[in-house]
Amino acid sequence: MDLKNLAIGIVFLLQGTVGILGNFSLLFYYLIHYYIGQKLKTKDLILTHLFTANTLIIVSKGVLETIEVLGMKWFISDFGCKLLLYIQRLGRNMSIGTTTLLTVYQTITISPNESCWKHLKVKAPKSIGLSIFLCWVLFMVINMIFPFYLYIKGNSKNLTHKKDLKYCSTVGYNEVMGSLYTAFIVFPEVLLSVIIAWTGGCMVVILYRHKQRVQHIHSTYVSTSASPESRATQNILVLVFTFLGFYALSSILQGWNALLYNSGWWLMNITAIISMCFPTLGPFIMSHNSIVFKFIFSCLWY
Repeated sequence: MDLKNLAIGIVFLLQGTVGILGNFSLLFYYLIHYYIGQKLKTKDLILTHLFTANTLIIVSKGVLETIEVLGMKWFISDFGCKLLLYIQRLGRNMSIGTTTLLTVYQTITISPNESCWKHLKVKAPKSIGLSIFLCWVLFMVINMIFPFYLYIKGNSKNLTHKKDLKYCSTVGYNEVMGSLYTAFIVFPEVLLSVIIAWTGGCMVVILYRHKQRVQHIHSTYVSTSASPESRATQNILVLVFTFLGFYALSSILQGWNALLYNSGWWLMNITAIISMCFPTLGPFIMSHNSIVFKFIFSCLWY
């Protein structure tokens, strides 16, 4: 094993450890509350599925990266490799989908009663469970298109070459595969990212207007601490820009990898590292429950 593979392996190990600890701790926290009879709030329900999706990404990619770094490609069959890639892509799609649901739901929740969102305030909590279920089914079906197509093309007599995907190989991409990838992967990710950016902007505007309306109440009281509206706005901005930054960059790099026949070693590994950033940091960005962080720190201490 050379030094550059060892360095990449250490980076993935750190990402996987932090990501698994954060996502598993929060999932365990919510499941314990549900087990003892406390009904999960709608936001908590979305977060449990988001953390589950993040865990799928980290575990599947962690196994693939470990096999690659240690030179143990023989350890896993071609079917197992493609299964892990399927789980990884499913987790990525669900991570984006549930983040979109979270920002839309939060926008509806904090919107004033006279806004255009008022009719959805009662309906939204009842529809979230069904929406999450449909997202799982939809993304499972979409991600089955590519293995099925590649299997058929791989068995055809017109096979000319295979493309190395770092972990396992597949038949080379053609115009049909590129069109399928653009229609079912790239376009939905771009659309959902636009929705996240738009709802994040709406939340910032709503909170700013609310702060302006109540500012006269606090005008006689001088405080150095930030207002609740300011803190909420900062949290939303951190979430939206972190998501858009990491996922937009990883989508660009993955598209670049898909277009190149032989992607370079650095490009493939940098793409993998960036695609792991949001699933790893997501729990620490989105959770502001001090009890959860005390639980995480107690796990680290003991």
